[in-house]
Amino acid sequence: MITTSADDTSRLLATVDFVKEQDAVTLLPLLFPGLDGPELRSLVEHCRFSHAALLVFPSGEAELHALLGDCGLVTTAPPRASVVVRDRLAVRHRRRAAELDVGILRPAVTCADGERRMVEVFALTVPPGSDLDTLAAYERERQHEAHVAFDVPAPDPLVLRGLCATFARYGAVPDGGGYNPHENGTVLYFRAPAEAKAGYRSVELYVPGDHRDVLAAHLDQHRAQQPAETLLRLLTGAWTTQALAAFAQLSVPDAMDTERGVDVGELAGKVGAQPRNLATLLRYLVMLGAVTEGRDGYRLTGLGALLRADAPGSMRALALMYGGPFYESFAGLEHTVRTGEVAFEHLFGENHFDHFARDPRLMELFDRSMAAGAAMFDPVPAHPAFSAAAQAPAGATVVDVAGGNGELLGRVLAAHPRLTGVLLERPHSVEAARLRLAAAGLGPRCEFLTGDFADVPAGGDVYVLSRVLHDWDDERCREILRHCARAMPDHADLLVVERVLPSDGSVSLATAWDLHMMCNVGGRERHTDHYARLFADAGLTLVDLSPLPLDGNVLHVRKATNRPTLERS
Repeated sequence: MITTSADDTSRLLATVDFVKEQDAVTLLPLLFPGLDGPELRSLVEHCRFSHAALLVFPSGEAELHALLGDCGLVTTAPPRASVVVRDRLAVRHRRRAAELDVGILRPAVTCADGERRMVEVFALTVPPGSDLDTLAAYERERQHEAHVAFDVPAPDPLVLRGLCATFARYGAVPDGGGYNPHENGTVLYFRAPAEAKAGYRSVELYVPGDHRDVLAAHLDQHRAQQPAETLLRLLTGAWTTQALAAFAQLSVPDAMDTERGVDVGELAGKVGAQPRNLATLLRYLVMLGAVTEGRDGYRLTGLGALLRADAPGSMRALALMYGGPFYESFAGLEHTVRTGEVAFEHLFGENHFDHFARDPRLMELFDRSMAAGAAMFDPVPAHPAFSAAAQAPAGATVVDVAGGNGELLGRVLAAHPRLTGVLLERPHSVEAARLRLAAAGLGPRCEFLTGDFADVPAGGDVYVLSRVLHDWDDERCREILRHCARAMPDHADLLVVERVLPSDGSVSLATAWDLHMMCNVGGRERHTDHYARLFADAGLTLVDLSPLPLDGNVLHVRKATNRPTLERS
């Protein structure tokens, strides 16, 4: 199943620990970097850290109380209905609010400083067999309802305006609010700056009493900045792409440190850049959260560290690819929408596979960029199809069709020592995969085949198509799937790794990649039912669907005679 109490338990335990360890003095500078001295003392004097909030997904009230008990939280009160969170979930997932049963509990904990604070627990009931598993997985990953809250014990309008002004001075953005007549309290919501280090982006300021004059000004700021500022931020998205690409091209992240700051002049000397211009770039990257600026200079953040060449899970190649060839071709998006022609082919005169194959440097960059999203693969080796194959008495074989440089196959073989592998790819990629798996000590357990989809070898136990089908139109996908179906023994499994378009229209990376595939590759992302039809046309059937990081999915497929129905795991 997608929903797991263990996941909710670990997240709730982390929230409990956070509440116990923090107070206003330590938390405010994490939320608003740079806040210190008199302004910090003033904020601490006038507001106190009251709680952190989390949304969990029990199957019912009994499981909710068991979850609380596992985390050391005690409450005898039944959950109260949380209309605000219910309505936000309904809007976000295009559901009827009446379908969502959301409760709220506020158990207290004793903190390190001796104070009693609360853990605010929102609980969306997900009954066994319901269709809310996908919603729960989405919310677990994105943590939209997670926030930290501060109480203002003795407010007056002047103090309250001062608190809002200080929040704004350190990057907080008004993000809505309201007056609750039942509690006679005013709530002001803020979005913390991108460089916040607390692990929370949503901040609540709770003020007892009716302060609708301050609330009105707060909401006016929120509404006023939304259309124009939002549009401006969207229109400057190309600047963000190029800033990150230039950062990577100049190898600036490799010359920086996450622990120690570096002076811009020293940094410019290391990378061969103009100090003034590099400072301008770095200030922009501070806004993006890729670097931070302190008294000792500029320091790399965890986000920016992913652009280092030697970083685990480095995304440098992806930045260079999206800031290079694909950036150029995206200028032809209008041409694609108007004519149906692929913009990349219109610009370069050939499809991207052929174009990259003509330039070894680009081909290597493309292969590395495909591996740059490897975080999507983290849970794949644990898929039950691999576990079952690994239990076969005589061992089993995994066939990775168009397996790139062997990133995914290597992870599977490393996780299951009794499995052997076959990787089918183009000549250049086969050689890269051979070197990669040999370096990992997995070469002797893998066979490398050069060929096309028509050359899919027969007799495997698990077949893998990872980020392949989205490259092609429906007819070519059917052809690829038929080749796989012909090669698969009756007992074999096929695992298709793709981003699947959400059926409820919720925000997803799949929607962005659908545009990218259309413009640059001539392919597309698809809904689950669309994939199911393609599988059926090839004599296959979709067994289940499992989520992956980075909005990915594993579609588990077998021959149609084996499993006629779709199950969600």
